[in-house]
Amino acid sequence: MFKTFRQIFKKTNKDLRNRVLYTLGALVIFCLGNTITVPGMKEITGDLGFLELLNAMSGGGLKQFSIFALGITPYITASIIIQLFQMDIMGIPYFKELREMGEEGRRKINKITRYIGIGFAFVESYIYTAMFMGSAGLEPVEYVKIAIILTAGTAFLLWLGDQITNKGIGNGISLIIMAGIITTMPSMLIEAYKSLVGGNTNLYIGILSYVIYIILYIAIIVGVIYVQEAQRRIPIQYSNRTVSAYGGRQTYLPLRLNSAGVIPVIFASAVLAIPTTLTYFIKSENFQLFVTKYLTTTTPIGFIVYILLIFIFVYFYTYLAAVNPEDLSKNLNKNGGYIPGIRPGKETSDYISKVLSRITFMGGIFLAIIAALPIVFSWISDMPSIVTLGGTSILIVVGVLLETYKQIESSVASRAYKR
Repeated sequence: MFKTFRQIFKKTNKDLRNRVLYTLGALVIFCLGNTITVPGMKEITGDLGFLELLNAMSGGGLKQFSIFALGITPYITASIIIQLFQMDIMGIPYFKELREMGEEGRRKINKITRYIGIGFAFVESYIYTAMFMGSAGLEPVEYVKIAIILTAGTAFLLWLGDQITNKGIGNGISLIIMAGIITTMPSMLIEAYKSLVGGNTNLYIGILSYVIYIILYIAIIVGVIYVQEAQRRIPIQYSNRTVSAYGGRQTYLPLRLNSAGVIPVIFASAVLAIPTTLTYFIKSENFQLFVTKYLTTTTPIGFIVYILLIFIFVYFYTYLAAVNPEDLSKNLNKNGGYIPGIRPGKETSDYISKVLSRITFMGGIFLAIIAALPIVFSWISDMPSIVTLGGTSILIVVGVLLETYKQIESSVASRAYKR
């Protein structure tokens, strides 16, 4: 790793070094923008509850009510919906055609996704303004004004992400999310310290609890790296069409243990966020009591619902968006490949599906543990809600860092090869 980063600052890698510095400069602009509060607004006090994940992904912008309060989560929501539209089972024919058009189709899909994302940004910003500033007595036109400012902030971040992708080291959107989460981690650790040490009558027990908390997060980081890199390799044999002494070449079909990434956790959080959001507008005591008792992670039933939703979305997203056994089987057959001992066609598809089901179950357990550990720890120590999403935040950060490092390593290796 250190060798790779030393290569960046060599004179021969000036182009790569400029790209890294450009990326860092763009991320600094994002962090500075998060300090600019929307005119007339003030910082939100208290816990955000289910919105802490959104606050973390925006770099604390929602709590600050900055111009980047929404971050790029509306775009993420739009991209997930567009992916669902492209699926074979529940997709829309127009989006399926775009998916099969190659580069031109991808450009059109990306353009549509951005338009939908900006539309979501306006709706979400209006709802959050009404939720948190409803008691301020603002006129409806003021809500619209604030919504336009927040939507413009999201649009700017999408443009900034494109610049990082084109002129920086790539993965612009992911790097902005990662930068936002990293900027909130110091405050998360401070809040945990205040809760465990400052709020404990016994100083030694409080310090011990905080040390256990830090060890837990280090274990989560190690576990995330291990599972993110874990693969189940299915041997693949390719028939050699020309006569040779070797007769063929063998390779592997890698299936990731966690093909869905952090998307199932985001999905589950979003689903639980819907009824909680409605409690701000539906002034029914029975409805609010039902949501508080059964649909919040602070209660045992709500916690179980949250874990079940993660498992459901793990299978849903893995099979319908991340990995399609039928497509893999068709591509193998088209390229003259086969799994030794398995007949091409339906048997190959069934075999891949069977293996994928087993490793997806293990990946679901991993995601559930990552999402559950901070919540369980907060029950024991009564920590604020900003800490309960730390495991999910680490999962996002580690995943992006691993992907970015591999991309930089590949760039360094390709430049060395060219010379």
